[in-house]
Amino acid sequence: MKVSFSGFRVPLAVLGVAALGSFMGLGSIAQAASGNSASIVYTANPPHVFAFKSLPSATNLSDQQLCVDTYGLNCYGPADIHAAYNIPADLTGAGQTIVIVDAYGSPTIRQDLATFDVAFGLPDPTLNIIYPDGTPTFNGGHGTVGANQVGWAEETSLDVEWSHAIAPAATIDLVIAPTSYGNALNVAEAYAVDHHLGNVMSMSFGAPEAAIAGGGNNLQLQQADQIYQNAAREGISVFASAGDNGASNGYAQPNALFPASDPFVTSVGGTDLFTNTDGSYKGETVWNDSDPTLCPYGCTQGIFGATGGAPSAVFQAPSYQSALTGQTMRSTADVSYNASVYTAVMVYLGFLGPNSGFYFFGGTSEGAPQWAAITALADQAAGHALGFLNPTLYKIGQNPTEYAADFHDVTVGQNGFNGPGFQAGTGYDMPTGLGSPNVANLIQTLAGK
Repeated sequence: MKVSFSGFRVPLAVLGVAALGSFMGLGSIAQAASGNSASIVYTANPPHVFAFKSLPSATNLSDQQLCVDTYGLNCYGPADIHAAYNIPADLTGAGQTIVIVDAYGSPTIRQDLATFDVAFGLPDPTLNIIYPDGTPTFNGGHGTVGANQVGWAEETSLDVEWSHAIAPAATIDLVIAPTSYGNALNVAEAYAVDHHLGNVMSMSFGAPEAAIAGGGNNLQLQQADQIYQNAAREGISVFASAGDNGASNGYAQPNALFPASDPFVTSVGGTDLFTNTDGSYKGETVWNDSDPTLCPYGCTQGIFGATGGAPSAVFQAPSYQSALTGQTMRSTADVSYNASVYTAVMVYLGFLGPNSGFYFFGGTSEGAPQWAAITALADQAAGHALGFLNPTLYKIGQNPTEYAADFHDVTVGQNGFNGPGFQAGTGYDMPTGLGSPNVANLIQTLAGK
């Protein structure tokens, strides 16, 4: 299927950012014939641990101490996350569509979502599965490609089940690329934007900028940036995960994950979320299992990862960010959300044969679809699409009263993981951005702007 790009509507200056060409002096994509054509290879493999074949009773699951005592991991269901982040019960995402972009997809996503809904008492949503560039064949996990498919199928399950958990009445458009290469995912993203499938879009995948051949000269990166610019002009809010391998993403020096580093994308970092006995919010720390002072419950299941968050080497700091942070280069994260396997959300996987069942899941790819769903709730409250959120979120960060009401400022921890990292602190910081949402308050502010 041929994919065209949407027409331009909103001047970039209004959005507080500039085109990639003015960042790097590259000119337009059409003029970048000398750019690097090497493929970007995106990965998605959220950390998780098997829990149980079938969900225990709701009463038992809500006793989170039981999970900690039995498994060494906490376990959150939808009601727990709603309570902790103060998600208003009167907003369900009705009339909204959440777009989720993944590679390969899952062969059992419809059945798995139905199982998840029964377990947690959620209504079945409208789930549309769209293949703009052909339907991939799931080979059951055999070989390197098969293992990659399994990782993406796990990601698909997390994205769909938990965007639905936050906005249970929203339609979900799951747009699937046939491979995890940049050209295939660009086609899927462009299709979603060109057809304006929904007003929010989530991308729980990434590639370290250090791994992208040619950096800002990479044609697939430039094409993706153009898609995100188009999304902003079309009034679409776009979210991406900041990464699960700390600030350095496996390299000697800190480097940001793309597409989270794109200035037209809202990058979501990760935390450990803790609640009071009544389920209300207690506090958060930077997600970093390698730091013994941060890894909760004695880290009895081992080390799973740490949140990303680092300066970009490709994009200069957009005006909305530099005004608050003083950074000269674009930095991730913008916001944060629960991401630790030790403070896990429950996900059902039904494509693993005898190993199918409920799993404890974490990763910053947990936060991207949930922030997208929260934005769908905010769109519902506002009665219109809020569109590109970063300029508004950073303005809230500059207003002490609004910031204190709308965000939980995460000030404890750092994201050095097998390499250097950055410290959390008061206000904006790279591991957790502006912080995690107090959703009811944030929606009230967003809907009023």
